[in-house]
Amino acid sequence: MNVLNSKKVMNVFLFLICTYGFSQEIIKEKEPEKKSVQQQTKRQKIDGIIATVGDYIILDSDIDKAFLEIEGSGGSVKDITRCQMIGKLLEDKLYAHQAIQDSIVVKDEEVKEKMNQQIDYMVEQLKSMDNVVKYFKKNNEDEFKTELFEILKQQKLASEMQKKIIDPIQITPEETRNFFKKIPELERPLLGAELEIAQIVVTPKVSDLEKQAVIDRLKEIKKQVLEGASFTTKAVLYTEDPGSRSSGGFYKINKKTPFVKEFKDIAYSLQEGEISEPFETEFGFHIIYLEKIKGQDLELRHILMSPKISPNALKDAKDKIELIKKRIQDKEITFADAARTMSDEKETRANGGTLVNPKTQDTHFELTKMDPELYAQVSNLKNGDISSVILDEDPKAGKRFKIVMVTNKIEEHTADFSKDYTKIKDLALKEKQIDAIAKWSEKKIKETYIKINGEYKNCIFTNNWLKK
Repeated sequence: MNVLNSKKVMNVFLFLICTYGFSQEIIKEKEPEKKSVQQQTKRQKIDGIIATVGDYIILDSDIDKAFLEIEGSGGSVKDITRCQMIGKLLEDKLYAHQAIQDSIVVKDEEVKEKMNQQIDYMVEQLKSMDNVVKYFKKNNEDEFKTELFEILKQQKLASEMQKKIIDPIQITPEETRNFFKKIPELERPLLGAELEIAQIVVTPKVSDLEKQAVIDRLKEIKKQVLEGASFTTKAVLYTEDPGSRSSGGFYKINKKTPFVKEFKDIAYSLQEGEISEPFETEFGFHIIYLEKIKGQDLELRHILMSPKISPNALKDAKDKIELIKKRIQDKEITFADAARTMSDEKETRANGGTLVNPKTQDTHFELTKMDPELYAQVSNLKNGDISSVILDEDPKAGKRFKIVMVTNKIEEHTADFSKDYTKIKDLALKEKQIDAIAKWSEKKIKETYIKINGEYKNCIFTNNWLKK
């Protein structure tokens, strides 16, 4: 189900507290008085309003919180000044304020759903809600949830406002060419080494006996609930969905919620209080208990169980992929043809096993930005080399075996207009978007009530927050 992929719980919260991407307020600001980080984050003074942007305020403690969140996640704050931090906070508040002025609507239900997903992940990592509250130094659960909700809502407003600014912006081939021409030859960007990769996947087959065992177990749970047992308790005890285990299998969904079709089809076929029969999705087998229908929104609980793969099935899958690798190495079949005819991965099978980079939506993977697990599998391969057989743990499919081949290796090189047009176009578009945001900010700062108090008036900002 909707399982977050972050590896550290603090990374989730850090993302929410505007501690990344100091898009404009990152250089030139100066501290009115040089202080150590310890002094910055442990100052004993009465918390007060240090800035106002439209309907939003910034407290002195907001800056301290941001520093603490960075340090708590293992990040370094030695190069970030309080002036830089308030500059980023001012920027975020301006986006959120203008989003409201432009009647951009963010539904509370969407924010709550996102909040619940974040909390589910935090609870999973820290083992209990009490631990989450203590970790973030809040007095109680309500205080934590209230603050998280406001952070998420402002983040969503700011995101929608930025999207509204940059979405209409397009770049033409002529603009791309002019952008590249104006870069001095010695200053043209150095593009890192890239790989194009293909893979063949063999998934161990689950026996009908194992599937039936899971179906029978889910039917027994349904029977127990109908006889008076708590579905919520059963979900906490038995579901294999980490995203909803702590909440007793609870989800609130609508027709647009990005769940698999089979799950939504069954959910929308139920009546309030009804429990489905066991059904299968790519994640395993489920039963759904529909609690409430609110218009097009459903409040439900589910239990997910996956059939176990036998040792014999694992051995058969490994033997199969080793045979495929040998046939490719013996020139009986090409890697691409083997992928098309024998790979169990439907997403890559039609393209001869070629992987698409989820970040760029093309087939190139830059070595320095590659997922660490994939990097470990391919970094030592040359063009045409095939990896050893890899036992892979896929969140959806479970255990599977794969072999990987580097189909093209592009060495580090200076950007070339004809060879690297797509990347140059992206850079040109990014520059145009940044210019648009800068012009928008300049205009809105003039039109918006902004007040900065106390020592922060001495900061030097890249934006004209002080309206001098």
